[in-house]
This record gives sequence, structure tokens and C-alpha cells, in this order.
Amino acid sequence: MTAVGIIGGGQLARMLALAGYPLGLTVQTLDPDPGSCALALTQQLVGEYGDGEKLRWLAEHCHCLTYEFEHLPVESLRYIADRVPIFPPLEALGAAQDRAEEKTLFRELDIPVPRTANISTLAELDAALTDIGLPAVLKTRRLGYDGRGQRLLQDRRGLATTWRELAGQPLVVEEYVPFERELSIIAVRARGGETAFYPLVENEHRHGMLRSSAPCPEDPLNQVAQQYATRLLNAFGYVGVLVLELFEVNGRLLANEFAPRVHNSGHWTIEGAQTSQFENHLRAILGLPLGSCRPVEHCAMINLIGQLPDPNALLAIPGAHLHVYGKHPRANRKLGHVTVRERDPVSLAQRVQSVRALIDSPG
Repeated sequence: MTAVGIIGGGQLARMLALAGYPLGLTVQTLDPDPGSCALALTQQLVGEYGDGEKLRWLAEHCHCLTYEFEHLPVESLRYIADRVPIFPPLEALGAAQDRAEEKTLFRELDIPVPRTANISTLAELDAALTDIGLPAVLKTRRLGYDGRGQRLLQDRRGLATTWRELAGQPLVVEEYVPFERELSIIAVRARGGETAFYPLVENEHRHGMLRSSAPCPEDPLNQVAQQYATRLLNAFGYVGVLVLELFEVNGRLLANEFAPRVHNSGHWTIEGAQTSQFENHLRAILGLPLGSCRPVEHCAMINLIGQLPDPNALLAIPGAHLHVYGKHPRANRKLGHVTVRERDPVSLAQRVQSVRALIDSPG
């Protein structure tokens, strides 16, 4: 039986395992949390992500390794890369960990990006704002996700205070983009170079966290987004799922960041596409033929954050599919998601509104 090792035991590992079992796979995870939400579905090693002994065990007992998030010790993984295939490539992982390196890569590949500057002192920040203008966004170069490590700078008042909050770590400042839409393109590349693309996804964020996603198969920007994603895939000799997050500004696409892994904005694919992003990621890293990325109906995904609504009420909504991750509720924590699938867009909008009403209702 083929064994796949996943570094990380969160909800993405859980969904990868669920996609892997129909393919006859066994799944082994490595996570420091003995109660990770993938525990019930995988054979878990409890240990730090850079634990050399645990990584060597995975290398010896798995046919290939993958990972479910970016904030991993790349050098520790390089140590075992000659023992077991690791996908996506570690070069992609390293580039995605650093916002400055990421933006440099985009420019080298002729993928448009907002204006940015690397910052190490308050004086450099002040000078950069003169060039870039206000408003702007100050970000940590590393370890930023779900809105963490970011500050919106509306004016120069309080600049020194904001600087003190984030100083002591490498920073970048970016121009604030007055976008019309936040989009993402989900691409997958197999070991043999075969590529496939899910349609552009329109995303809604609130307080830096993804709240909902919906695919846009007929969007005229699909081709441009696929071209940008292809440049990234080819640059790394990529294998697996890659997600490129984008802003639409005046009909143009600007790259925000990329994720070398399966992604929250692709959860709709479980019920909404012929082949989910999770199954296609596994197919890709194992050298299997890729499945179709075509949507089967109109659909949307809504995240469940902080608390779970009544599952009976959710499942009473026609076309609704509930996914619960097995996490303890707390503020700003992704506890699950709901996918709604319908034959026509009018019915879909009505069902999504019903889901939102349940999520937003008190208690």
C-alpha cells in the first residue's frame, strides 16, 4: 500500500487524507500537537516539524512527502530530500516564506505586483512612504497569514507606534491596492509536467481572514491568471497544487502572494469540481494522471470561524455540505466550512444567503 507523509496535521492534512483513502493510500502526519485535527484520520508522529529523527522515520516509511502549510524549517527538510521525494519543491516553499523574495520572483517572471520596499529602519519606512504613498500596508516578511503581521497605514500619525509593534523583524511596505475583487487561481502540475487549472475563484476576506469563495468559470481573466500561474509552475519544475492570490484593479491582475500547497479558496472543489484539489494534489505527487478540474454545478464555499452553527439547520438547506474539522472553538479560528452547490446561480445565491444568516445569527 502506498504511504504519503504530510508535514503538519491541520485541516488541510485531514482533507488530504480523506481524498487519499479512496485511492488506496495510507497517510502519516508529523505535528507537535498530540490532538491535531488530522489525528483521527491519519497515523500521526508527535514532534516538531524540524525533528530530525521523526523526519528520517517518515523518509524511510513513506513513498513521498508533502506539507500543508508554509512555515516549516526548509533546511531540516533538505536534510532528508535525498532519501524521499518531497513535493512541492523546497525552492517554492522557501520563496513563499519570505514576502520580499516572493515579490522579487514575481517581477523576474513578469507577473505584475503592487509597489513594495524592504524595510529595516523607521527612517527607511518614512522614505518608502514618500515614494509609495499612503495608504500603505506594512507587513512582516515572514510568518504572516490570516491577517497576522500586517498593519494598514492610513497616514503618518502613529507611525512610530506601529513601527515599534512590528520592529525587530524584517519588514516590507506595500502600496495599498484599491482592488475591485480578490481572486485566486488554483493550478496543479504532475510529475511528468502535465498541468491543469481550476477556474478563477472570487474570494471575500474580513479582518484578513477568508470568509467565502466562489469559482468564476466564465471570467475573462481566467487566461491571464493561468499564464501567471504557469510561469510559477515552470520556474520551479513544480509538482502538486499551487495557488496564486491576485487583486483585480481596473481590469488588470496584480499578484499578492502564492501558496505552494492546497488552499482554503479551493475547498469548494470537494463537492463542486469533478476532481477536488486534494485528490489532484495526491495524484500529482504520486505520478498519477490528473483529474478534471471542471466545476459540476454553480457553487460557493463559506468558512465557519469562531463558532459552529446548528448542523441540523445547516444541513436542512438544500445543496449544503458541511465539513467540521474537529477543532475546539475559539475566536478567529477556522472550525469548518460549508459548500453550497446548485444548478442555477439564482438558487445558489439564495442558499448562500441562508447559510450566512445562520452563521451571523447570535448564539
